[in-house]
Amino acid sequence: MRSLPVPSAPLNWATTLMFSLTFAVAVLAVPWYGLTHGYHAVSWIWFVLLLGANGMAITCGYHRLWAHATYDAHPLLKVAYLLFGAMALQNSALIWSANHRDHHRHIDNPERDPYCALRGFWFSHIGWMLRSYPSSDVDLGLVRDLERDPLVAWQQKHYLPLALGMNFGLPLLIGALDGDLIGTFLLAGVLRLVVSHHFTFFINSLAHMWGAQPYTDENTARDNGVIALLTYGEGYHNFHHMFAHDFRNGVRWWQFDPSKWFISLMSWVGMARNLKRVPWFRIQRSMLERQFRRAETQLARQSGRAQVEELRARVAEEYAAFCAAVADWTSLREQWFAQTRRAMLERWERSALQARFHELERGLQQQYRRMRLLQAQLG
Repeated sequence: MRSLPVPSAPLNWATTLMFSLTFAVAVLAVPWYGLTHGYHAVSWIWFVLLLGANGMAITCGYHRLWAHATYDAHPLLKVAYLLFGAMALQNSALIWSANHRDHHRHIDNPERDPYCALRGFWFSHIGWMLRSYPSSDVDLGLVRDLERDPLVAWQQKHYLPLALGMNFGLPLLIGALDGDLIGTFLLAGVLRLVVSHHFTFFINSLAHMWGAQPYTDENTARDNGVIALLTYGEGYHNFHHMFAHDFRNGVRWWQFDPSKWFISLMSWVGMARNLKRVPWFRIQRSMLERQFRRAETQLARQSGRAQVEELRARVAEEYAAFCAAVADWTSLREQWFAQTRRAMLERWERSALQARFHELERGLQQQYRRMRLLQAQLG
């Protein structure tokens, strides 16, 4: 994929210094301290635990909960996402979601997509944050629903102290408790942050450049199992851009998607609900449509080969059967919706009748009392 030219823009000194300093400490100070002093095993354990907490807060919280509203979460789970999301140092949930919704609305548009992959690996991976490009301007009009969420608003208001406290206070506290203040801070603080950053950034860069496109080729998003291993299941990006409002990215049972598993676990214990799933028929439909387009391209390339007309006839026959199946499914869906609406109407009618019966019963009781008073008056 040939990269488009990247226009000049003013340097964003805050993000440039943050990324530069943390990366320098990670590649210089972390190995130096390990060679000269060594790290406690518990420091490595905290590195892994906090790295996972940061990653899951971004994928399950920032991405699948707030950016795409693929499920509803308990307030306690939201607080955990917001705290560890602040620790991931990728901006607030509000700003992150606004940028991401903009990315989905204008994917691959160099003028509107904040991290357009067509501008190359460096730009989509980290370059878009190092300079103040117009395409990165935040449109809060896309997240009015999140502005009404009191917890998201709380994190937005207190983001800086939360980010500092989680990135400095928590690792230092853990280090003081386990007896290795500097070692734990370097691993669970700095190295964890740098690794977390670049694992997440791979979703914006590599997941739009390397992998398969089983669902759609109308954008650059790819499915890649290797990237999924590093990004808690976010590597199935072609599926995600086709079905953004499904809480799953790895839709197959064998695909590595710990974010999907965690959200499912939370639903089992009552911490998440209303998990959105795309009907399997729609998923298969997209895959088949993609296969038919591939077949048409291949047939066009092989027009001079023998038996090509036979193959063309078989593809046409399969496509006719596919269209018939889609029509049947659409008809069945309409029948299902009609039955659902009718059942709801019947339930409403029954409840309305019940209310009318109760009203009549109360009226009869009141009439009975009035008649007793009349009888008493009559002697």
